[in-house]
Amino acid sequence: MRALTIRQPWADAIAHGTKRTENRSWPAPAKHIGTRILIHAAAAEDRKPRPSRDVPRDLTGGFGIWPDTRSAIIAVATLVGCHFDTGCCTPWGMDGYFHWELTDVTALPEPLPAKGALGFWTPHEDIVNAALRQDTAVAW
Repeated sequence: MRALTIRQPWADAIAHGTKRTENRSWPAPAKHIGTRILIHAAAAEDRKPRPSRDVPRDLTGGFGIWPDTRSAIIAVATLVGCHFDTGCCTPWGMDGYFHWELTDVTALPEPLPAKGALGFWTPHEDIVNAALRQDTAVAW
């Protein structure tokens, strides 16, 4: 199972909010489409969080709404698709980026500390197993 590191507040917006589009400058690898992935909250926050299109300010995170966990696996999701921006995916899709489509997001009750990496990366087997145990314990 692969993990994707996402800076805050966007990782929390996926795990605890309604964000189901991850914006990337590169397309999702085809081999990962249709697979469960781990959502890792980066150690650093997005220094210039810019809401995409018309995201209400209270949904952009980092304002006391979500836990703001750092350097940890915080959710499991299914990556179901990827497409280039066509003015779609409101309110979370950003102009000029690839939109990675996420579904079946499960926030982990207990975040799992882990050092992340750029792009997709493979966490230690113990982390994956702990995340999967939590994922199956939480009703979708």
